[in-house]
Amino acid sequence: MKRPHVVLLVATLGFGLAGVMANHLFSPPGPQRGNVEEVRVAQVWSAKLADLAGNEQSFGQWQGKVLVLNFWAPWCPPCRKEMPGFIRLQEKYAGQGLQFVGVALDEADKVQAFMDEIGVNYPVLMGEMDAVMLGRAAGNRLGGLPYTLILDKQGTPIATLTGGIDEARLEELVKPLL
Repeated sequence: MKRPHVVLLVATLGFGLAGVMANHLFSPPGPQRGNVEEVRVAQVWSAKLADLAGNEQSFGQWQGKVLVLNFWAPWCPPCRKEMPGFIRLQEKYAGQGLQFVGVALDEADKVQAFMDEIGVNYPVLMGEMDAVMLGRAAGNRLGGLPYTLILDKQGTPIATLTGGIDEARLEELVKPLL
């Protein structure tokens, strides 16, 4: 390769990296909406993960409901901050067909301790590589936490959100779907 090509390649990569960093640094705070076209819905519905008791649970059992699928970990501050709102919304709208399901990415004892601390009232499933692969199928190609996918009652992806979301904003998204 000739030297001018190397300089051009390095300059192009540098400008690309600078653009990505600028987008990250100057984006508005809060959850970033993703591309729902990246969600592989059939893989989400056919997925199975274990609950904290070790029993395998199929996501297909929640078809026909508005599903809020949230990937989280107890060591993640924005995850911890948003979950009390999930608990309140699950309680408020469960009778109208809203179902939260958490996918925890940590050790079971740490997940259980945090759930007991805040009183989680919806299913939480565990997974290692399976959970990461499910996250990718759900549109989380970068693997960020928290990550939330919202599916309507027909199973159509409505929103993907990377980063914490507050209760009022989430309620605005799910209430019209009920």
